[in-house]
Amino acid sequence: MRSRLTAADGLRLPELFAGGYICINRTAVSADYMLSGVEQVSLSLPGHTEDRVDTGWRLLWQNHELLVVYKPPLLPVSRTTRNLYNTLISLVRRQTPYYDARLLHRLDTETSGLVVLAKDVAADRYWKPRLSELIRAKVYHAWVEGRPDWQEKLMECQLSGQSGSAIRSQVYVVDQDGGDYSKPRSSKTQFRLIRSDADRSLIECRLYTGRKHQIRAQLSYLGHPLVGDKIYAHHGRFYLKRIEQGLDENDFAQLGSGYHLLQAVELTLAIDGAMVTISLPEELRLLPAAVQPVHN
Repeated sequence: MRSRLTAADGLRLPELFAGGYICINRTAVSADYMLSGVEQVSLSLPGHTEDRVDTGWRLLWQNHELLVVYKPPLLPVSRTTRNLYNTLISLVRRQTPYYDARLLHRLDTETSGLVVLAKDVAADRYWKPRLSELIRAKVYHAWVEGRPDWQEKLMECQLSGQSGSAIRSQVYVVDQDGGDYSKPRSSKTQFRLIRSDADRSLIECRLYTGRKHQIRAQLSYLGHPLVGDKIYAHHGRFYLKRIEQGLDENDFAQLGSGYHLLQAVELTLAIDGAMVTISLPEELRLLPAAVQPVHN
């Protein structure tokens, strides 16, 4: 059991056994209980609560070393201040034979879609330094505010944090306004308009670099922030309000969604000398912005 718990909770096992928090087939047992056959083991952590999240991840592709899975929106990829066990990596470790699976890359908590994992520490050590060799293409879909006056646009720019920003995690397109930018890094994305519905548009985003908040910052700079983006839409005021007092139904209605509408829909991997493309099934793709849930 220790391998499925955080280090701190692993040290609590004697206490949890003594308190009746570890059960076999819903009956509390002691630490010397011997498993026989197929039995259900459950553990409760007294006093621990987690944010309610969609735990409906899905395995979409695998080989002997790697997994490609679907991450729902609002499911953290790894532990947060609140969530230790309802995270993508914890769910994969508990619900598959790959109890030592490792994340090879990340998605923001609100972003949904495809994530690549290593099945064990050996695969992680091999592939993480070679990630750019492994992942040859990434394609995202984004529902954005407004209707672009272009069908395609190649966006090449530098992205950077900015001293004095009210939102420390925000990045900016570096321009000539004299801003105090720190460590600018080059970025490149190919955008393509797929469709427009009323005052919303669906954009395909093909990444050539992988900078923090790259798609979100670039689309906002172009005048089309993501629907539901608390940082890059509405001048960040909903992000700041969420920190200070929380958001209500009216706020989510103005945002248009309870989470920003960005999704990783396609990955191309270089595997054993061949290119393998994994696409997100249609039933898991983002709905039109007009019918997305407006709160979480």
